[in-house]
Amino acid sequence: MRKEIKEIVIVPEGIEIETKDRVLSIKKEGKGTAKRYKGFDVKKEDNKIILYNNKATKKEKKLLKSFAAHFRNIIKGLQEKYVYQLKVCFVHFPVTLELKGNELLVKNFLGEKIPRKVKISPDVDFKLEKDLITITSWDKEKAGQTAASIESLTKIRNRDRRVFQDGIFIIKKAKGRTEK
Repeated sequence: MRKEIKEIVIVPEGIEIETKDRVLSIKKEGKGTAKRYKGFDVKKEDNKIILYNNKATKKEKKLLKSFAAHFRNIIKGLQEKYVYQLKVCFVHFPVTLELKGNELLVKNFLGEKIPRKVKISPDVDFKLEKDLITITSWDKEKAGQTAASIESLTKIRNRDRRVFQDGIFIIKKAKGRTEK
């Protein structure tokens, strides 16, 4: 059964919103600009974004709620950056990390001669201190994906995990769900 649904996202002061064609741009001075494709009708009123659909099904309702959550995460990230922390652990071979441009090299992982590589998103701030990696970004998706890529880079396959405990592991994630 189709019915009318709407979702309201409150925008704090200092954050600008533009809608052009089917793209919603959210930006803050000195922070960055996030552009998201919007699959729904959007109204901009004072300090609110109103997402709505006049004849929505269950699937469209789920999508509308997801888009609203994305917009809330972007707004929250523009106010306060998302932080992920990863820890480098090794038992057998000493692992060394090196940052070359926008690429992280993991050398001597399990005694391998060829370093493992992962690309780091340009919107992510990367900080390396001995065995602690800190990833910060205003975009929760990019920060989380970068942290997950680094963690999966050192995933060990075909070996006993009780013996081979080496790797890079996420120890602190960005805060969870945002308030409405």
